[in-house]
Amino acid sequence: MKKQLSYIAVAFLFSGMLSAQKIDINKMPTPGPTPVINITKPQTFQLKNGLTVMVVENHKLPRVNMSVSMDRPPIYEGAVAGVADVMSDQFENGTMKLSKDEFNKKVDFLGASLNFSSSGASGNTLSKYFPQVLSLMAEAMTSPKFSAEEIKTSKDRMIEGLKSEEKSADAIAGRVSNALMFGKNTSRGEFTTEESINKITLKDVQDFYNKYYAPDNAYLVIVGDVTMKEVKPLVEKAFDGWKKSNTVFPKLEPANNVAKTEIDVVDVPSAVQSVINIANLNDLKVGAPQYFPAVIANYILGGGGEARLFMNLREKNAFTYGAYSRMSPGKYSSEFSAESSVRNEVTDKAVTEFMKELNGITSIKPEELANAKAKLKGDFIRSMESPSTIARFALNQKVQNLPDSFYVDYLKSIDAVTADDVSKAAKANILPNQSRIFVAGKASQITEGLEKLGYPVNFYDSKANPVAKPQVQKVDASVTVASVLDKYIAAIGGKDALAKITSTTTTATATVQGMALEMKEIKAKGGKVNQSVSMMGQTVQKMVFDGKDGRIEAQGQKMPLPAAEKTKLLADTELFPELGMAKTAKLGGIEKFNNEDCYAVKDGDDTSYYSVKTGLKTGESGKEGPTTYSDYKEVSGVKFPHSVSANMGGMDVTFVVKSIEINKATDADFK
Repeated sequence: MKKQLSYIAVAFLFSGMLSAQKIDINKMPTPGPTPVINITKPQTFQLKNGLTVMVVENHKLPRVNMSVSMDRPPIYEGAVAGVADVMSDQFENGTMKLSKDEFNKKVDFLGASLNFSSSGASGNTLSKYFPQVLSLMAEAMTSPKFSAEEIKTSKDRMIEGLKSEEKSADAIAGRVSNALMFGKNTSRGEFTTEESINKITLKDVQDFYNKYYAPDNAYLVIVGDVTMKEVKPLVEKAFDGWKKSNTVFPKLEPANNVAKTEIDVVDVPSAVQSVINIANLNDLKVGAPQYFPAVIANYILGGGGEARLFMNLREKNAFTYGAYSRMSPGKYSSEFSAESSVRNEVTDKAVTEFMKELNGITSIKPEELANAKAKLKGDFIRSMESPSTIARFALNQKVQNLPDSFYVDYLKSIDAVTADDVSKAAKANILPNQSRIFVAGKASQITEGLEKLGYPVNFYDSKANPVAKPQVQKVDASVTVASVLDKYIAAIGGKDALAKITSTTTTATATVQGMALEMKEIKAKGGKVNQSVSMMGQTVQKMVFDGKDGRIEAQGQKMPLPAAEKTKLLADTELFPELGMAKTAKLGGIEKFNNEDCYAVKDGDDTSYYSVKTGLKTGESGKEGPTTYSDYKEVSGVKFPHSVSANMGGMDVTFVVKSIEINKATDADFK
């Protein structure tokens, strides 16, 4: 079963009207004066249990936003890493007074939204229902109903998520780069594993809740159509029973930058792109003298589609769809990072261009500074339209210990930044000579180029453990493309058995975000294909090819088959491609695929992997990403994979084959 799903992009054309006045379209508009920002100061009170409440009255709309945030340092979970996520999963599973269904029905009936995390909660409601929704949020937070059954459900769901990320270079990059930056056995560097999830018990969840989910240093921010007089008694009643934990947190484990920039590589054999992340720690804090200059430096470097990284790596060199950077000042850790996903074959060139831009950011052009200031000021002004922004400002002022004038003077602070300020901030916080250049990609294709860049190159596995440099295994001289394909054909049943098959009709199911997905694929000799994907009884995508021409259908619209897809199908006339691949394919060597040694057979842009041990095809990779085949079962004398994992829309989806019918297709199936 090959991935042949197509996606339809629909463009909408919007037209506008120009005023009748004469406008010089070649002249840049003159910016107006910086506006004065008026930010409502929150009214504040504190409960005996330590919960600080901040109320911002805003009567423009009959809505109320509320959020609870716990100001606490990162927590080391150790052997039960993931327990915080399992705990937060439980808050919508009912309370000591309300069952899961009763709780969720009440929230839905009020037209409200409630969300919970391991360090707080948030809600949104019409102001007339505010008392009820506040009460429900407080009840869920202060008297949750933890059950072994629901915890097992959460654990199973998390484990499935981890399995779907096993071949994801992005997921591996995020996990390992963080572990290398802070140490994998620290509060900021540890990560969840299947083993740690399996160890989590009901008691672990209860202990974590009692120790860390508490009102000590917690903030409840309420913004909207309410009054202080109304809010105070409601909050006191709802949260008064929430008990302090008096937990004493240990000091954060130390973390330092490397003395000299190095490249850290994780081999992801199935990756068709390399994920590059360049990062360093710094001491930047919100409100510090260098805060605004550093934010501007980051924006010029990698803050958007007009920034240097994007213009270099995408527009100039076409290495990637996008390249960005982030300046992340925080109370407990601050760091700078720049990242992108690039084609394997240009990984070394992309790293070179990244480092060129990082080293050059200390030099700022006047027009870059002016554009950055205008963009950041515009973003700030637009954000003021959202009540949640006011809540965030109020919380930040308390947690980050900011002066009352910080947000009032925000625009003035941006205006005051000079090019010299930006240069100094870049030198202090963007450290190209003390960074980790982390790369998750196909080591056999990227290592040689990376080693020529002049940086030390280290290798790690997907769990952040140091490993030896991956070696490309030599193929025995007796092994050829023909012998690999012949072994595969023999392994699935032999040429005589394959010759008897003129068509296959396959049905398979998968689960995507809790919803059932069904795929039906009819294939016949001559390259004929009819593939449809359905959800909830409705066909969401369909592709039909009669051997000469075809179409795709999505959301009720029909479109001709794209030329590239048509060309590929015209060349792929065999039901079993291996019967005709020997003439055009090349043997690429032995590579790891799905944790198994495989012969890599390259045919155009696609690579197929065949187990050295069994001869069976374990998967394919191409421009669309990797597809994995497993669980081979015999049907009419021929073995077919009954588990197919592929990437669809950025998500790894596993299809389980329910049935395969042989020689049932007719010409009408491809009309």
